[in-house]
Amino acid sequence: MGAKMGGDDDDVMAEINITPMVDIILVLLIIFMVTASVINKQAIEVELPSAATGGPTETTSLGIHIDKDGAWYLNGEPSGPEGIRAFIRTEKESGSDLMALIAADKQTSHGEVVTAIDLVKQEGVLKFAINIDPISPTSAKKPGGDEASEALQ
Repeated sequence: MGAKMGGDDDDVMAEINITPMVDIILVLLIIFMVTASVINKQAIEVELPSAATGGPTETTSLGIHIDKDGAWYLNGEPSGPEGIRAFIRTEKESGSDLMALIAADKQTSHGEVVTAIDLVKQEGVLKFAINIDPISPTSAKKPGGDEASEALQ
């Protein structure tokens, strides 16, 4: 906003100063970026095993996660086998058709995963999937390949 030299102060100022608007937008952008990083850190960290034959999975109402320490989560909330049983029974009573998505850290024991599968099957959830990180087919090793032949030698 520059000052004019002269005595005519009755002229209408037709210029729009957008600098304050840009400042506000940049501040909002920074706030959203910080908020997004905080929300992202609150997620359960599970390192999924890789498999070449995995496909995309459907969105489910029953997500079971087992972390590397053996802690169980139901739909992102800490839970245990009995809490999962109660949730399944409640959803079954309401007539929901459930599909379980089981995600276990690759360091989780096989027994824990089998226990989770057995739990959902005992409660009548017959559709379930095991969550994995897909790998490219070219980098997938065939069963009984070089590693198996090296072990035999």
